[in-house]
Amino acid sequence: MSHSHYRNNSRLGKMPHWQRTFVLASMSTCALTGIAYLLGHEFFLKKDLLGIHAVLAWHGITALIATLALGSVLPFHLKAGLKAKRQLASGLSQLGFLAILLSSGALLYYGPETIRESVILTHWLIGLVFFAIFMVHGVVAQIKRS
Repeated sequence: MSHSHYRNNSRLGKMPHWQRTFVLASMSTCALTGIAYLLGHEFFLKKDLLGIHAVLAWHGITALIATLALGSVLPFHLKAGLKAKRQLASGLSQLGFLAILLSSGALLYYGPETIRESVILTHWLIGLVFFAIFMVHGVVAQIKRS
């Protein structure tokens, strides 16, 4: 067995390159489309470009793809992280925040109008916090790999 083969397989929870790329790209695209819509719709920054339905639709589509990416990570990466007791706070908080984001996203689409404003606020606040933790989680893992 070659040294590089051993080194690549010896890191508990390390995702294959394709999966890491898929997770990073889908989560980042979802976050960026959400931030774009937030800036346009809630903060009126370039509203005619960022605050339009097409941006919101792309956010929804990328959220579905990001959910698929999350599903590809759960069976191995999460289990390995729990077993190794590494980055538990950032990993588990991401999982909790994603559950809130998925639930609030569903409520925005299917929920009653009476709670819509509070759900919007919750969704974008949690989304921003999630994305920050997601980025830190990845950077810390990258630093530890170096």
